[in-house]
Amino acid sequence: MITKPKGTYDIYGKDALILEYVNTVCENYAHLYNYGLIRTPIFESSELYHRSVGETSDIVTKETYDFKDRSDRDLTLRPEGTAGVVRSVIENKLYGNKNDAIKLFYNGTMYRYERPQAGRNREFTQFGIEFFNSFETISDVEVISVGYQILKSLGIDVTVHINSLGDLDSRKDYTKCLVDYFTPKINELCPDCQKRLKTNPLRILDCKYDKENEILKNAPKMTEYLNEPSKERFNDILKQLDILDIDYEVDSNIVRGLDYYDHTVFEYIDDDGTTLGGGGRYNGLIESLGGPQIPAVGFGLGVERIINKLKESNTFNDISDDYEGNAEVYIMSVSDEERLHAIEISQNLRLNGVSCEINSCNLSLKSQFKIADKLKAKQLIILNNEDLKKGLVNVKDNATKEEQKVDESELVEYIIGVL
Repeated sequence: MITKPKGTYDIYGKDALILEYVNTVCENYAHLYNYGLIRTPIFESSELYHRSVGETSDIVTKETYDFKDRSDRDLTLRPEGTAGVVRSVIENKLYGNKNDAIKLFYNGTMYRYERPQAGRNREFTQFGIEFFNSFETISDVEVISVGYQILKSLGIDVTVHINSLGDLDSRKDYTKCLVDYFTPKINELCPDCQKRLKTNPLRILDCKYDKENEILKNAPKMTEYLNEPSKERFNDILKQLDILDIDYEVDSNIVRGLDYYDHTVFEYIDDDGTTLGGGGRYNGLIESLGGPQIPAVGFGLGVERIINKLKESNTFNDISDDYEGNAEVYIMSVSDEERLHAIEISQNLRLNGVSCEINSCNLSLKSQFKIADKLKAKQLIILNNEDLKKGLVNVKDNATKEEQKVDESELVEYIIGVL
């Protein structure tokens, strides 16, 4: 038997219903904030991710799925959503008038070769938004607010852990300070952190292995090294978050795992300490990939992690794990003539916005009643040849058990009226 690759998954039944629900909530909020859909390829040139995410990042050095196609081109399955969106903005010249905000959202699968565990797979779904052409703090706050409101509306309490990496001058000063601090202690940290000291000292603060190490906890804080403009910018963002009543915590260890971030970085963390998503500002990324100098900010949410949180809550407890869907109407038939009428009636109902199911497996009438109950059908249309000869159909309310003979020509209007 052929099985799915390690770290991937099939979604069906109850999980599929929750996925649809989460996707609907995410996309509804994207539309509320005036973000338009963008869809980019699942694989891109490897150079795109090496230049954007960072040659020394864990994603590029350890986690990307890299391969050559039949023309010997280096390609990579997308490990995150932002780089592909930025490439599309540049290639299709979506930036247009620099006075116009460009607001896009995506929803798709990503791939990282890492050790599978709860909420972390090799294939995973990410919903994200990107806001281009604005360096105003209001754009940072709007982006943070979208993700926060999505999670709150799903019934998940989160706190926004937020930090500022400052501008280029601030980061240079802070990086030098980190090198001075970590150098005499580096042998007490993991091998990856020892490499990061030379390649990207900031990334030491993001180490998953050493995150509880006192050396990291006592490291100098980025907020202490922000220059005045960066500090004013960060304080302005915090003031706006207060106005919007968004719960946040200034967390100096939030640096994110991607090289392209500057200024604002943030994560959505729930009461259990689970990170459900995060993002930040990346003003230099578009220019570094060959586009014009355009400021940008965005976030990504881990959809599987959100689904796991919802399954732990009471939100979907009334739905069985073998959920197969619902139908508003079930049309019962036994004879060949009844089945032909069922096909026609179901088509008319569906085209008028009524979900329905028919006896497509040649079941007995008793079995059809069981299926109708399983599908939680509100109305049953019970066909029989004698009624059909008179142009009538029998409609039964599945809750009250009351039955009504209805003229077949008026059936659609009647069903819509009683649902």
